Amino acid sequence: LVRMQFLQILSRKAGSLEMLFQIPFCQKQFPYTCLSTSACVYSKKKKGNSYEQVDQEKYKNLVHSVTSYKTSAQTPETILEEDNWLYGPPNKHRPPIKAGTKTPKNWVPLINPSKRILPVSSDSNVPMKIGLQRAKMPSVTRILQETLSPQQVFYLERWKNKMIEELGKEGFEEYTKNLFLQGELFHSALESIFLSEEKAAKEQGKDDVVAGYLSSVEHVLGDISEVKALESGVQHETLQYLGLVDCVAKYRGRLCVIDWKTSEKPKPFLQNTYDNPLQVAAYIGAINHDANYDFQVRCGLVVVAYKNGSPAHPHFMDPDLCSQYWSKWLLRLEEYMDKN
Repeated sequence: LVRMQFLQILSRKAGSLEMLFQIPFCQKQFPYTCLSTSACVYSKKKKGNSYEQVDQEKYKNLVHSVTSYKTSAQTPETILEEDNWLYGPPNKHRPPIKAGTKTPKNWVPLINPSKRILPVSSDSNVPMKIGLQRAKMPSVTRILQETLSPQQVFYLERWKNKMIEELGKEGFEEYTKNLFLQGELFHSALESIFLSEEKAAKEQGKDDVVAGYLSSVEHVLGDISEVKALESGVQHETLQYLGLVDCVAKYRGRLCVIDWKTSEKPKPFLQNTYDNPLQVAAYIGAINHDANYDFQVRCGLVVVAYKNGSPAHPHFMDPDLCSQYWSKWLLRLEEYMDKN
């Protein structure tokens, strides 16, 4: 380093390098190639360090936050504040235009404007039970099954194939049969309870298959009153579809179409029940447009009961939510009609 500084000093004075080359000692210690390279490096303009030009005080907090923690302690809010502080507020721009929501072509309101709404009373203790008319109309269940999305079909088929691998084809058929049987027994037991057939309810409650489900819904049954219909057939006279409603009753003082479901897995949120909310909305619309019923319904309830007796999940659907699912149901109905 000292020798290089010495050469740099000599190179600033004219003739100094010529005298240096004439000294044998210097020729041995500093070959010409070395002198030429050193002089060339020095001749270039010294490059400045770009980091030295950064405002250290301005970025102190940012550097500290990055280097002080293994896991960043920043939150989206603090990052946004810091970004605004460093770069200023973002330029105003027009938000992207969202794609329009698909709407039904043939819009029919959920609530029937021409139907007289009678006050709900508890004068009659006998719930309605109208037989399902086998007219040339598709059922709600059939319409939903034939308009499943590709994603729903994929997961359903994957589950089916997995079960067949575990149980075999015959075992899977037996498993499916038992599921339907459990559902029928559960609905039958609930019907006995609502009809105050205590003896029948107790007998069915002794069955291990039903006992867990009844224990599961016990806390929900306490909130149900004024049962208006049980296992009753409904049909939408305008849209031409039909179905079988599990129950129409008041839940915590609000008249609802109630759909009882059984499940082996917990379903704590309404979206976990897949197409069940659409089914409830379809039944609400059918009741409201069916002349056999002298009342209208605005709310729904999906109750998921569990075989192990764990508390059932009641999913209440208020009028706004029912209207949203009604629109989705109309789209599925149109899709079915287009296919058929």
